[in-house]
Amino acid sequence: MAKMMAFLKPYKWFITGVLILIFLQSLSDLYLPTLMADIVNRGIVEGDIPYIFRIGAFMLVVAAAGAVCSVAASYMSSRIAAGFGRAVRSRVFSHVENFSLQEFDKIGTASLITRTTNDITQVQQVLTLMLRLMISAPMMCIGGIIMAVSKDARLSLVLVVVIPVLALAIWLIASRGMPLFKALQKKLDHLNLVLREGLTGIRVIRSFNRTEHEGRRFQEANRSLTDTATKVNRIMAAMMPVMMLVMNFSSMAIIWFGSIRISRGHMQVGDLMAFLQYAMQIMFSLIMVSMMFVMIPRASVSAGRINEVLDMTADMKDPDLERPTGTRKGYIEFDDVSFSYPGAEEPALSGISFSAAPGEVTAIIGGTGSGKSTLISLIPRFYDVEGGSIRIDGVDVREMKQETLRAKIGYVPQKAVLFSGTIAENIRYGKEDATDEEMRHAAAIAQADGFIAAMPNGYESVIAQGGTNVSGGQKQRLSIARALVRRPEIYVFDDSFSALDFKTDAKLRAALRGETADATVIIVAQRVTTVIDADRIIVLDEGRIAGIDSHRELMDSCEVYREIVASQLSEDEIA
Repeated sequence: MAKMMAFLKPYKWFITGVLILIFLQSLSDLYLPTLMADIVNRGIVEGDIPYIFRIGAFMLVVAAAGAVCSVAASYMSSRIAAGFGRAVRSRVFSHVENFSLQEFDKIGTASLITRTTNDITQVQQVLTLMLRLMISAPMMCIGGIIMAVSKDARLSLVLVVVIPVLALAIWLIASRGMPLFKALQKKLDHLNLVLREGLTGIRVIRSFNRTEHEGRRFQEANRSLTDTATKVNRIMAAMMPVMMLVMNFSSMAIIWFGSIRISRGHMQVGDLMAFLQYAMQIMFSLIMVSMMFVMIPRASVSAGRINEVLDMTADMKDPDLERPTGTRKGYIEFDDVSFSYPGAEEPALSGISFSAAPGEVTAIIGGTGSGKSTLISLIPRFYDVEGGSIRIDGVDVREMKQETLRAKIGYVPQKAVLFSGTIAENIRYGKEDATDEEMRHAAAIAQADGFIAAMPNGYESVIAQGGTNVSGGQKQRLSIARALVRRPEIYVFDDSFSALDFKTDAKLRAALRGETADATVIIVAQRVTTVIDADRIIVLDEGRIAGIDSHRELMDSCEVYREIVASQLSEDEIA
């Protein structure tokens, strides 16, 4: 947790104020038993009524001052903790945004969500507790011991026996609970993963009648989390009965031995009452420390998980000095490119070399697992190549700033992703300052204007979370419009026409021809009809290029391509 204290620097004066207020509150609490002893010893025993009222009124003032300090300290500590949580969440989110897909794959989306929400909340709660107790508990303990000894040093020997017993009990309970907190957070990660899969895949689950299976998966994850949480709480629940047992026996011992000292004239009744209150303050301060022991281990685990994210450096970094690009805008070159996923036995791509020029359509086709989407992912640097290089306008993409590189590209992913908001907002996601005319033109080219016009509010119609209120084909067309409105130098379509019917597919490709005449267009597709008119078709097979040429030439020279065509088209269509 020490690393995370850097986020508290903007609140150093607030923290100083909290510590001062807690210090004053603790002084108030420590002074009250002495005033009460004076009332008993002098006011009640001697029958001095005016003295009782005078000291009683002073006690009320001291108690009120302590209450004001306590309320002010609570308010300030809450503000500090809330600001700390906001700062950490912002830092984690901005840091994660710089991750490449490799870092996302390494930690996992479900775990990142848990760390950004639950883990930060755990640390935030402990911070509030620490701000209140880091001064109060030690001061009440030490101050209580000093004041108790000042009342009767010999009776304080009871505390010499009690305090070590109490401290040992706290340590034994906390040491058993600490290892379980890490397991608890991991099981919470797993529960989030199962829940996320169950919610996002609900259509598939229902269509295959796997509702009961997913229910069992969730119940198993939930039961595992519950069992661990129960085990932790059972251990920690033992703390309070132990504390109360020790406190009650301590009170009995103090009253027993105190009454003996009063009967022998070594101690006054008021001093015994004050001593008893100081002993309770000492015990309660140790209980407050025990509460910190309950929460700090879990917060420490959470802080470690947050630091793991913050300490993870992205493999992909921007160059210190960006090289200027050439005059030919959008020219792409792959030079002997190879790439492997972490832990994979075989490379996903090997020896990939080709070029794509402005004004041309380069299509990529191949069987499932041939490396089409992987190849496309390397252009915007979602992953970095392991061997060879990718150059855009004569400059290696690794020597360009990621923002500069991606500003050149209009990317349409294989799985269309829409965001909650209006249709207009989703299209303008590609270009924030796009005019209404640019937005409508992009939608028309993407063949989306028809279904948009049929919606009740047109471009202001609301898209549900994940785009669940539009069809797969409509999602794809809106994703294409989002890329078109950007008017980039390079268009990358990663199997973006798969959900379109043949008629819409043909109309869209015809419209794209005129719209992207000056840009470099790369299309990944499964359908032969989608790529048949491309200037250049790249055929991938098991991560290698099996052929590069036009449709007609590939039919003569590439067996892999002929097999793909034969599997999709009839003999008459091929002819």
